[in-house]
Amino acid sequence: MSRSEPWGPGRARAALVLDVLTAVPVWLSAPLVRRWHLRWGATDAELTAAMPGDEVVPRAQFNATRAITIAARPDQVWPWIVQLGYGRAGFYSYDLIDNARQPSADRIIEEYQQIAVGDLIPMFHDSHGLAIAYRVDSFEANRWMLWAHRPHEDEAADSTWSWRLTELPGGRTRLVTRMKQEYRWETPRLAIFNLALMELGDFAMERRMLRGIRARAERARRDRGSRPTREIEP
Repeated sequence: MSRSEPWGPGRARAALVLDVLTAVPVWLSAPLVRRWHLRWGATDAELTAAMPGDEVVPRAQFNATRAITIAARPDQVWPWIVQLGYGRAGFYSYDLIDNARQPSADRIIEEYQQIAVGDLIPMFHDSHGLAIAYRVDSFEANRWMLWAHRPHEDEAADSTWSWRLTELPGGRTRLVTRMKQEYRWETPRLAIFNLALMELGDFAMERRMLRGIRARAERARRDRGSRPTREIEP
């Protein structure tokens, strides 16, 4: 197995459930703090700066720019992003919900490191006809990557997820993400699903994911014996 084995019964499963329960207040309060969480961690300059794929979904009703500083170089952060995805390394978030109880990887998985344009990045299992998988639209290794989602291959994208890594002094990285989603009200079933996912679930899960990327990249760097100073983060 390239990933960790599934969580077993007993304490491990209970821990997964308790972990998800800690996110419930964040999910319920997300609409009330929407302006804050749509820019969590991001500076004013990052909020207004261009990101890869900004033009792909021009009518997005949901537009979130979030950021975090990581005490590791971009080339040490990039591998953790490249291997994201359901059935891959997971999302370093709430594994009970977004990775079918599989613990997200805590190591670099070589088989998922050779990313290519057109590769699928699955978001979750297709059990009710609403599965979402982004495709890698374009990227420059260790610098930026753009994912795009199209409900059907012949349709324009309704969602993008972009990533930018900027090297900072002291061997650190500024990681900025931007999620854009058009709800497509002409397809009510999909629109309602996307509305609930973005407006309620997205913030708690992406914040946990960004912190998960930071924790893994910094731990891997410490394990190699390099201990840079880290900035205080949200």
